[in-house]
Amino acid sequence: MVAPDYKPPEIPPEPLAPSSPAPPHEPVANLVAGKAAAMLRHEWAQLTTLQRSDRPLEHPLFAALASGLPVAVGVWAGHMDWGLVGSLGGLVFLYTPNTPMYHRMVLLMACAFGMAASFALGLVSHFLPWGVGRVLALSGIATLATMLSRYYRIGPIGGLFFVMAAAIAAYARIAPEQIPFYVGLIFLGAFSATLLTFLYSAWRLWGHASPPVEPPAPATFEVVVLDSVIIGASVGVAQALAEALKFDRPYWASVACLVVVQGATFRAVWSKQIQRVLGTAGGLLLAGALLALPLGPWGRCALMMALTVVVETLVVRHYAIGAVFFTPMSILLVEAAKAHPDTGPLVQARFFDTLLGSAIGALGGVAIHHVGCRTLIRRALEWLMPARLVRLVRTQQ
Repeated sequence: MVAPDYKPPEIPPEPLAPSSPAPPHEPVANLVAGKAAAMLRHEWAQLTTLQRSDRPLEHPLFAALASGLPVAVGVWAGHMDWGLVGSLGGLVFLYTPNTPMYHRMVLLMACAFGMAASFALGLVSHFLPWGVGRVLALSGIATLATMLSRYYRIGPIGGLFFVMAAAIAAYARIAPEQIPFYVGLIFLGAFSATLLTFLYSAWRLWGHASPPVEPPAPATFEVVVLDSVIIGASVGVAQALAEALKFDRPYWASVACLVVVQGATFRAVWSKQIQRVLGTAGGLLLAGALLALPLGPWGRCALMMALTVVVETLVVRHYAIGAVFFTPMSILLVEAAKAHPDTGPLVQARFFDTLLGSAIGALGGVAIHHVGCRTLIRRALEWLMPARLVRLVRTQQ
């Protein structure tokens, strides 16, 4: 029996073995600085590297003829504005694939029809109030053109020139009774480009075996539909913001957005955004100098053809340098018919349009390449689609 006042003896605790000091953790600021430095080194390497090109030397010359001959005919007829519309159709030459002759001609004729249809839809869209028609038309054309270009593997250009033709047409001051005439002009320009494509292809393929035609890509919902919807929505948002902010020439915002958002990876989207902004800034300085030259209609026509040769030679080697020359060429495509365009507001409007469009394009690139964003958008699309179509999509995957 234990006494009530009994206390057990206190046992001193054993001394703990000295523990080794924990390794110091690297501060978060150092990690962020390291990643930022790596990104800057990558972007600098992209800006200072010239890519190799397997593009034939004749390609830039024929591209200049395809876009310049309609302008020359318009100048000769005393209506340079008509020639500029036909020059938009001549851009279909840039869709020429490296395939056998029969496939080239079928693809170019399909692109010619698509270019004329896009231009016509752009002309009709500006009759709806508050810019709603323009936003819906450009968003729909970007979505459909991206779907078709991805399914048929048209190339990295994608739906760029279809959207560009529709965007320019959407802000053209054309009476309703003149719409068939102007659609005919762009179709004639596309038809002349198709004939030049035949001559170019006959020259290139004479005595040479052409590569086979690649089969269409698998019609997966993720690549063909989901990406195209995100791209089209990004173009619509850029156009709507440019309209809401009362930009002077908001059509360049949608074009810049499409150029940026089409990147294959998010890093490609980010690099394209930086190069697009830098190239446009340098190109606007060049455009201001070129527009100040006392050139007549024939001089402006020759200048556009020369810029086309330079752009098609450089853009595949370095996008930013190509954008320096593409910017004045695209401005001349719209403003060359004016004898003395107002250079200052024109350059300023183009820069802010490009800045806005590139920013929206980068956000669209995040939505495409971020897994969480893609999942949310995919669920939203499946909720909007009929149940039968949703089951079909899931079974194909």
